[in-house]
Amino acid sequence: MINFYLLTLFPELLKSFSDTSIIKKGIGKKLFSIIIKDIRDNALNKYGQVDDEPYGGGAGMVLRPEPIYNAFKALNLKKEECKIIYFSPKGRKIDNNYIINLTNFKNIVLICGHYEGIDQRIIDLLVDEEVSLGDFILTGGEIPAMALIDATVRHIKGVIKASSLEEESFYNNLLEYKHYTRPEEFMYLKVPEVLLAGNHKKILEYRLKDSIKETLKMRPDLIEKNLFDNKITKLIKEIREEL
Repeated sequence: MINFYLLTLFPELLKSFSDTSIIKKGIGKKLFSIIIKDIRDNALNKYGQVDDEPYGGGAGMVLRPEPIYNAFKALNLKKEECKIIYFSPKGRKIDNNYIINLTNFKNIVLICGHYEGIDQRIIDLLVDEEVSLGDFILTGGEIPAMALIDATVRHIKGVIKASSLEEESFYNNLLEYKHYTRPEEFMYLKVPEVLLAGNHKKILEYRLKDSIKETLKMRPDLIEKNLFDNKITKLIKEIREEL
């Protein structure tokens, strides 16, 4: 079982997340756990201080090292038995392969920074890796922590059906095909006929081609940087010629 440990200043935000939808069901089945640790439990004084002005001046406040370090120590985990992640715009961008690899770890500690960030000495002493959702700034690390957990637990056996994973974007380095439901016609736009005919083989062929078209249109970089089997490589060539 994977254990996610979250060090945060806003536990109420993460508690709501852990009590919702697939996350709640997975925890109930004991497929993974989420342990939330309030950094303010280790505040420096009775006023709940956890931050201070940055040395050298500048805007904002920086989280001090003592509350974060003591919050980690309170988890009673050995550093060598954990994967410790800090969310930062400096970090590597998370992708699907990174998410899948996280399922190999038993204890994942997620440090959610806030304000101008955390004291560098915590990164030097504890953090194994800094990661980012993308090239933009968020107020804190709670949102990326939730995104990382949500993406990771989907790959834990028993959380969702394996067949569902196999049809999602990035599973085979392609984007997912377009989806349709009732009604058959809406605002003069019709559902593709092949999806209504009931021929399962043709539907699979259509969806694979549509997946390739979507990838070429929306994320051509995925086509360029990944290797595909002969069947998909041939289809990519044919679709490019059609387009």
